[in-house]
Amino acid sequence: MTNRANENLFCRIAAGITNPQSPLVHRSDNSTISYLNMLRRSAQYANVLVELGMKPGDRLAVQVEKSIDALFLYLGCIRAGGVYLPLNTGYLDREVDYFVADAKPVIFVCTGERRSSLEEIAGNNGVAHLENLDDDTGSLAKKADEADTSFEDIYRSGDDLAAILYTSGTTGRSKGAMLTHNNLYSNAFTLVDHWQFSTNDVLLHALPIYHTHGLFVACNITLLSGASMIFQNQFRVKDILSALPNATVMMGVPTFYTRLLSAPAFNRDLVGQMRLFISGSAPLSPQTHKDFAKLTGHTILERYGMTETNMNTSNPYDGERRAGTVGFPLPGVEIRISDQVTGDPVENGDVGMIEIRGPNVFKGYWQMPEKTAKEFRDDGFFISGDLGQIDKDGYIAIVGRDKDLIISGGFNVYPAEVENAIDALEGIDDVAVIGVPHADFGEGVTAIIVAAGDNVPGVEDIKDQLSRELARFKMPKEIFFVDALPRNKMGKVQKNQLRDKYRNTYFASSRTS
Repeated sequence: MTNRANENLFCRIAAGITNPQSPLVHRSDNSTISYLNMLRRSAQYANVLVELGMKPGDRLAVQVEKSIDALFLYLGCIRAGGVYLPLNTGYLDREVDYFVADAKPVIFVCTGERRSSLEEIAGNNGVAHLENLDDDTGSLAKKADEADTSFEDIYRSGDDLAAILYTSGTTGRSKGAMLTHNNLYSNAFTLVDHWQFSTNDVLLHALPIYHTHGLFVACNITLLSGASMIFQNQFRVKDILSALPNATVMMGVPTFYTRLLSAPAFNRDLVGQMRLFISGSAPLSPQTHKDFAKLTGHTILERYGMTETNMNTSNPYDGERRAGTVGFPLPGVEIRISDQVTGDPVENGDVGMIEIRGPNVFKGYWQMPEKTAKEFRDDGFFISGDLGQIDKDGYIAIVGRDKDLIISGGFNVYPAEVENAIDALEGIDDVAVIGVPHADFGEGVTAIIVAAGDNVPGVEDIKDQLSRELARFKMPKEIFFVDALPRNKMGKVQKNQLRDKYRNTYFASSRTS
């Protein structure tokens, strides 16, 4: 044991709790869950995880629906010195199999509904314990009910892993981004100050908690600032409209804001007490930015983050929130724009690769030392894969991605995986998957297919077959048939031409599901 202060993220959260009786969560029935409740319940989960054999550095994989107990399980894992691995609830068995085989968790927590189908996956990959959690019920919750409500938080240094989040690439293999206690703490602490969070704030939380935005930004900021949350299991316009008068801050993806703008009941009076709307995970269109400000009097604050780095930049809290930009680097974070070929810095106004350095930048990719080395410069800057430019006033704009990653509804979709699934179907000769602008989702996943003879399946048949292979957010929203895909002399599909051709696909109607 060291004499150094415990740099476990949870210790830093707990140290800032000034009134344990204050509410952390506001429920729909007007009851509340206090910070004291959180301390006790997270201790119960920490005790259970240790009893199940978790040691510091062991991974806990979790694929459950959003709930308060799921949040407290995350905190319990951190307290126990474990590495939290949240999985998108939309992932199918074959996708889960890859993550479990790669991360090798000692404990896997799923829903009761999925438990039987995941038992084989857990067994084949050496998972010691498969448990289920459904809100506050299930095998893990029952164990927690019997556990002690106090726990001595396991010592962790700031450089120890706190979480692994899998992020999509443009090849078929997802990468596990390793995030440390310092990564998570430094970023949340900076954002508490930058966005002026306080104990008086009530965050309207309708995001999933299996990725950076909903978990590490929204929840960690709330906990570190002593604020409270209206914790909604998912985004429903009617529930958001009902909760808004009792909130002061809302975090969302562009889809949230486009849907609110289309709701007749959404108006300026409804948000009179709000102080801040934040958008991220996908580009917010300048038109949505303008329409929202005109209707509500509130200018949405757009920021830029990644799974590997949490938040990098933000439009100012006080000052102009400029549409089409993601603002300035956060305090302590360095951003530079480099030439894609030479790596040399470019002039302001020129487009290049966004590179990032700071305490928020991840430790590397899980079990991929060569990939990690390739993505970092010698001076510690992380090569983001995003293309951007900095204007004369210092505002940063994201203009595209170096590769063909699609962000739809705030979720990463890599075309290669969808293309491989379509390629495997009968009657398909060639396929390209692209993302094109979508008013609701940011980008719509779109498949361009060349048929093999006359035996090609119909669009609905293709979608039906893909639904058994791909999570819903990866599914093509539209499928088009062409005689041939545009290729260059080297045989590479010219996806830029396809994106130009189909860029207006989703603007014929107000909403595409």
